[in-house]
Amino acid sequence: MFPTLSAPSPAGTEIRSAGWTQGMQRSVLRQMLAVVSRPGILSFAGGLPAPDLFPTADYSAALAHVLSTDRGALQYGPPFLPLKRHIVDLMAQRGVDCSVDQVFLTTGAQQALDILTRFLLDSAGQVMLEEIVYTGIRQVVASHQPDVLPVRTDLETGIEVDDVITHLERGALPAYLYVIPDAHNPLGVSLSEAKRARLAEIAGAYGLPIIEDDPYGFLSYDGRCLPPLRALNDSHVFYVGSFSKIMAPALRLGWLIAPEALMPKLTVIKEAGDLESSALTQRAVAAYLDGGHLPAHLERLQKEYRLRRDTMLAAMARYFPPGITWTHPRAGMFIWVTLPEHVDAAALLETAVEREKVAFIPGHAFAHPGVKATNYMRLNFSNCCLADIEEGIERLGRVLELVTT
Repeated sequence: MFPTLSAPSPAGTEIRSAGWTQGMQRSVLRQMLAVVSRPGILSFAGGLPAPDLFPTADYSAALAHVLSTDRGALQYGPPFLPLKRHIVDLMAQRGVDCSVDQVFLTTGAQQALDILTRFLLDSAGQVMLEEIVYTGIRQVVASHQPDVLPVRTDLETGIEVDDVITHLERGALPAYLYVIPDAHNPLGVSLSEAKRARLAEIAGAYGLPIIEDDPYGFLSYDGRCLPPLRALNDSHVFYVGSFSKIMAPALRLGWLIAPEALMPKLTVIKEAGDLESSALTQRAVAAYLDGGHLPAHLERLQKEYRLRRDTMLAAMARYFPPGITWTHPRAGMFIWVTLPEHVDAAALLETAVEREKVAFIPGHAFAHPGVKATNYMRLNFSNCCLADIEEGIERLGRVLELVTT
């Protein structure tokens, strides 16, 4: 006979979540994407690569080959060594010298950011982020409830290194500085060569770890390929790469470059999250790379995205009213637009969607709390065809005329 349990009190039935979750919300960006991605909307909102440029045929063949020849593809297993060798070759193309023992495979770049944050950041510790920053890194650090040290960004040359130095000279001890040196998301700016050298030097001098997020480094459109920070400092820079933008996001496959001595601890942290990244995807991507398809694919991406970028920039020059400026990205997928001070981009979005059926992301979605970013917007040029870019920018120009004249 089981004892009879008295009915629990209403308070006793409540599930109590961790304290840090009490104010937790989805990122503003993710909330907006559900609205601006409605059918019939010309959207420049998402950070999406072009689906018409995914290497579907070659990847399908690679996947079929793996499934027909490798029984281990559907089993648990260690990181796939041939893929790590390919990544060493890819890093060499970016100017980074590393070994397979320094390559750590992850389930997308976002997991790499999470693993490194769990490894480096103590609860309520300090972390250094730009005032306008990729929303994913803010979500990663949220559970640690850190003291965020804000750093400004110049729209021509990138992160303000003097701000970094000021924090350090005042005694700050950040767990790390997070940067996107090439094609900043959302700002579209790339870090100047001089600032790269200074950051690499500062990292060594102050013992400052840097997480270098590089999803767009292979998507350069002007022929220049400045060295990643990891190429300038291999002791304090953790490099994060991804196949999401150069192949397809749904692969959920990324990597980080870190000292070999740290691999056991990073592995334990990853295993707590997902045990391991998909063995099937690792092998399929390796087989795709074995076939030598990536160079031609990257060349195609660079050519097409350059054309889409140039089409958007030219359309903005034609249709946007005076008093509006924007970045001219040499890589990546985004253009950052500065509106007159009095314009509220969030209110403007409502008008744009309802009146002209065109969408963008208001700048405040990327801003650190307390940073004024109401008069900015981010435009994505990679996910629309040329005709839609032309039409969408013309529509957006009409909306901007309403608030600037």
